[in-house]
Amino acid sequence: MKESPVTSSIEEQPSRRTFLDALIACCSAVAAVALAAPAGLYLWPAAKGGGGEKAEVEGAKSLPVGGSKMVQLGAEAVILVRQREGFAAFSAVCTHLGCLVKWNTEKGQFICPCHAAAFGPDGEVLGGPPPSPLPRLKVQEAGDKVYVSKT
Repeated sequence: MKESPVTSSIEEQPSRRTFLDALIACCSAVAAVALAAPAGLYLWPAAKGGGGEKAEVEGAKSLPVGGSKMVQLGAEAVILVRQREGFAAFSAVCTHLGCLVKWNTEKGQFICPCHAAAFGPDGEVLGGPPPSPLPRLKVQEAGDKVYVSKT
């Protein structure tokens, strides 16, 4: 018994069910990537970068001892703190998940509001989940101006 030409050509074409299964699998993969990418970026430690940028800190000389000022250095937030010995600058990005830390004048510590992390006045980890201290930046004083740079 011979097959008719019409029957053999229909069997060679993918079925509607096969096409819909492939379409659903493709859409599911796209949705999984769309949901996983932001979660991965949130959980991945903040990217480190930078170059030879230098930023002037306006009004730094008028800060009292223990006072601080947030400044932008390229794409990174930096905190300048006036200490008894002079100025110290640290990255304001927590080394745990990249939240911005704030200087607490009363406690003399950097506090991360996200996971209750605390850093000492030298950037060392005092408590919480951060794996490493806050990166210290270079401070230059030239006359009545104060500059912060990475190198």
